[in-house]
Amino acid sequence: MAQRDNKKRLGKKHRQASTRPKKGRAPRATPTTGAVDPRKRKVLSTKRAAVDKASRVTKQSPEREKRKAIRGDEPVRTPKGTPPRSKPVRPADGIVGRQTPRSENVAGHERIDQEDWRDVELLASQMVTGTESADARELPLIAVCGRPNVGKSTLFNRLTGSRRSIVGDEPGITRDRIYGEIEWMGREARIVDTGGVVPDDEALIPTEIFRQAQVALEEANAIVMVVDGRTELASPDLELARLLLRGGKPVFLAVNKMDTDAMNAGAENFRRLGFRNVLPISAEHGSGIGDLLDEVFDVLPEPEEVIEEPEIMLTENDEAEEDADGPDFSVAAGASVATGASVAAGASTNPAAKRVRRLRSHGEYESRETKVAIIGRPNVGKSTLLNALTGTQRAIVSPIAGTTRDAVDEVVERDGHAFRFVDTAGIRRKGKTKLMAEKLSVIMARKHLEAADVSLLIIDAAEGVAAADANIGGSAHESGRSVIIVINKWDLMTRTGKDGMRLFDGKPPADQKLYEQEVRDKLKYLEYAPLLFISAADGKNIEQVFKKVELVARERRKRVTTGQMNRFLEKVDFQKASVPMNKRVRIYYMTQAAVAPPTFVLFTDKDIRMHFSFERFLGNQIRENFGFIGSPIWFKIKARNKKKQE
Repeated sequence: MAQRDNKKRLGKKHRQASTRPKKGRAPRATPTTGAVDPRKRKVLSTKRAAVDKASRVTKQSPEREKRKAIRGDEPVRTPKGTPPRSKPVRPADGIVGRQTPRSENVAGHERIDQEDWRDVELLASQMVTGTESADARELPLIAVCGRPNVGKSTLFNRLTGSRRSIVGDEPGITRDRIYGEIEWMGREARIVDTGGVVPDDEALIPTEIFRQAQVALEEANAIVMVVDGRTELASPDLELARLLLRGGKPVFLAVNKMDTDAMNAGAENFRRLGFRNVLPISAEHGSGIGDLLDEVFDVLPEPEEVIEEPEIMLTENDEAEEDADGPDFSVAAGASVATGASVAAGASTNPAAKRVRRLRSHGEYESRETKVAIIGRPNVGKSTLLNALTGTQRAIVSPIAGTTRDAVDEVVERDGHAFRFVDTAGIRRKGKTKLMAEKLSVIMARKHLEAADVSLLIIDAAEGVAAADANIGGSAHESGRSVIIVINKWDLMTRTGKDGMRLFDGKPPADQKLYEQEVRDKLKYLEYAPLLFISAADGKNIEQVFKKVELVARERRKRVTTGQMNRFLEKVDFQKASVPMNKRVRIYYMTQAAVAPPTFVLFTDKDIRMHFSFERFLGNQIRENFGFIGSPIWFKIKARNKKKQE
């Protein structure tokens, strides 16, 4: 008889449950260090460390771990002996025109280098957004020209004492004309930096750069041609030298990158270009700059003396009238409040004299010019609009996105008002910018926006409002700039063919009211901004841009007295504001503390942050009563009993 097993037979249910815990005390998987012989503790600790390290080794594929490292989750840990596997190429990845998803698993995607962006932001913090003054147009002009990547922008920044022009190792960074001012030995002059000139290049952008350089050379009184002293003469140098010799203007050849005195002798090899004045310089280190300026200023004409018109202070009555009716630019109003000292200094009372903008007596002043920044995504028509506003071909226009890099500005005077329009580079996402010049141009575009008074947010009518447009508009709103929404290329949406459909896409023509409502729905935070439909290429509705800019600039500097604000508070029904009870505040009184943008100080019973819905409600009530068209309104809270609580 077979010997019977001592184990108790289990039913079917229990046999399937292999993970069922056994009765009694569970055995330890690995002994602890303190439970073994002291002589074996070191060996056991080493084994446990090896087990922990093996458990941390990833069990995922190397491609997935690489994507996690790109996202910044954790470092890559690939087990030893694992061969690298290449990601299979999908059939749809190479289709032209297919918009592949922007994710880490798309072939060819490159990691965004945050260190490069930090370096670019540091460089942008050292650059300036200042432009030449309107009074400097009467000064003599010096033009800096040469082929690409010879150091023209570096020399321009050295002479102006600023970092106005973008400098980099990439050739062809500068494209438009960049103007600045220079002072040497008590004399002043203007200087213009041009793009790299390649006369024989028939491509679109090099041709436009050459055209812009020709404009600068024609209006210049003296020309500085820059060549690279470390390289041999190239064909663009020879072609440009022939053009300059035919012009008949004084030309100075600056042999750049001669960093040491031993290299100065090599500058004599460039005399075969035919120039008499050959000067070795180093724009990076500043050597030879003084000799160059001495010779250049010797041939410049002496500027005529300009008598500056005095600034006439306003009285309290004049300020009240200006708050009600806007600034008064008439000479009669200015002469009525002129002091004896201003008349003795040469203030003219002739009605035919130039009109003067009057200054406020309490510190705030009416600026002599309104700075307008033209912002938007790449290739929406910003440069075309600048040319249409100025009536010139000031900026290079091309269908290639990202053509503008340096900010281009131009002053336009209309009806006694001076407008400085600044064409900025197209603002795009960080992942869309690869070159250093593109990254720097995006950062500088935002800096020019913060330095402006009014911003023109350009939107392509054919593409509609994109997420990037909302992001750019949000930057203008948060920085306190007045905003005007400009829908460009509206002619494409209304121009129809014989069949009644649009020419460019074959769809029915767009309705302006419906389109405006769609824009308002996507840009709700800019409900205070005026909206214009224009066509910069055809010049339609350009006059409306000047009127809206003048209106918004005046509303931006409007001031409301404290008495008016208190009477306004008595009429407001704050029960209509949808605010939680714990966020409600009682306003005792409020006053306008500043202009541009309008800033109001609220004296309340609680020192808490104002709820966004209450801020929106109060801002809408202020706009209904006092206007402030196109300008954001800021609020500051001061609690009356704050000191008692402390």
